[in-house]
Amino acid sequence: MSGRARLRARLRALVGRPARSRARLSSLRTTFAVTFAVVAAAVTLLVGVLSYNAAARLVRVDQQSVFAQVVQDVQQEVRQYRRLPEDFSSSRPGHEVIRPSRTDVQVLGGDGTIVDHGSPALPVTARDRATAAARKAGTTVEYRDVAVASDVYRVATVALGDGRGAVQVAQEFSDTEDLLRTLQRRTLVIEAAVVVAAGLCGWWLARRITRRLVVLTSAAEDVARTRQLDIEVPVTGYDEVGRLGRAFDHMLGRLAQSEEDQRRLVQDAGHELRTPLTSLRTNISLLRRIDELPPATREELVADLTQEARELTDLVNELVDLAAGQSPTEPPQKVDLAEMAEDAAAQARRRTGREIVVRACGDTTTDGRPGMLQRAVSNLLENAAKFDRDGTAPIEVVVSGPAVPGTVRVEVLDRGPGIADTDLTRIFDRFYRAADARSLPGSGLGLSIVREVALSHGGAPFALHREGGGSVIGFTVTGATAAARGTSRAGT
Repeated sequence: MSGRARLRARLRALVGRPARSRARLSSLRTTFAVTFAVVAAAVTLLVGVLSYNAAARLVRVDQQSVFAQVVQDVQQEVRQYRRLPEDFSSSRPGHEVIRPSRTDVQVLGGDGTIVDHGSPALPVTARDRATAAARKAGTTVEYRDVAVASDVYRVATVALGDGRGAVQVAQEFSDTEDLLRTLQRRTLVIEAAVVVAAGLCGWWLARRITRRLVVLTSAAEDVARTRQLDIEVPVTGYDEVGRLGRAFDHMLGRLAQSEEDQRRLVQDAGHELRTPLTSLRTNISLLRRIDELPPATREELVADLTQEARELTDLVNELVDLAAGQSPTEPPQKVDLAEMAEDAAAQARRRTGREIVVRACGDTTTDGRPGMLQRAVSNLLENAAKFDRDGTAPIEVVVSGPAVPGTVRVEVLDRGPGIADTDLTRIFDRFYRAADARSLPGSGLGLSIVREVALSHGGAPFALHREGGGSVIGFTVTGATAAARGTSRAGT
């Protein structure tokens, strides 16, 4: 799968279909509103039921205790004093003592007839008449839920004793229930208002949250539709949605940079491959007439083909290394750059036959990817040997510990022709070769790989003039790999 195809696949996986995205956002908004309403309904219903039950219980218990106290007061009075029906008449002073508010009193004679009607008049049953004729003072009979007119009363009949009659005490019960029913209706109205308010609040909050998600989704849909990765994501805030927006914007930036890197790599590689391929094609056409060529020309032709094939192979290998360096899969680990430089120097001595001296000072251990760092050091040594081919002075490798905390510096010193001032800042560019180096073998990718390795380890490459002639080329690492930092490599 090509880089562009992988990029499109990632974006399609991220944004999905536009209609489906809108449906999800709409569903999220509805879910918020319904959830708020359901939670509010459950809470208010629970609180309302508990509050109503508690209030109803308190009211009923209070009313019942008042009625029981009135009945008890009448019982005590008739037992302590010899009372006649006239003593409880509503026209006799002092009757208020047993006539508290919302309490009705009716007096019966010894034969059960009504001596003093209550307001309203209370029904008299056979048990009430029997109680009025009772010999023992304080004998009581009670009734619950007695219908009087359109109201409901609680009634108690207390005997005066010796057949003198009885006193009926009644308490209205229906008004209490009316009060409780009113409280119940108001509670339901309040619950409904709370549920509606919670639903509206949930809808408003969901709209406030999903508004930025809609913006983010629109940006993702624009990317999927136009395939333009330079779209700005206008999402602000420091909550999860804001972090998502910034992460998405950063991801688009990295994808755009990756696509640009691939485009540049393909263009530069195509440009560099044209020259050896053209030369190969020309020499291959000469092979058709190889029998007509003199022996010296044949040897020169075969040597050219071998050299061009070798250069083409080196170029392809370096392109593969460069592409692998951009997407490293090697896990970071603790490495000693001084030991790594010794290994690279030993390998370079066998290849070039040059004397290479390695010097180390300070703590040269760091966290990094050994394969990439080894490749970077080897490229520096190969570059020094190539440009100082006829030199007799040893090539020096200096690995120094942290002058800056956490930073290790690797530099390779040669006594070659040096680097022009105009080339110092460009020698790490891909395929760039200085004017005096174009006749030498190489692809111009070696130092570019060094740059990629340094940047991926939190460091940077550098190139300097060496005092007395030659060059100092190297890089620094901080042990913070790109994967660990979670950031893109600037300038790649």
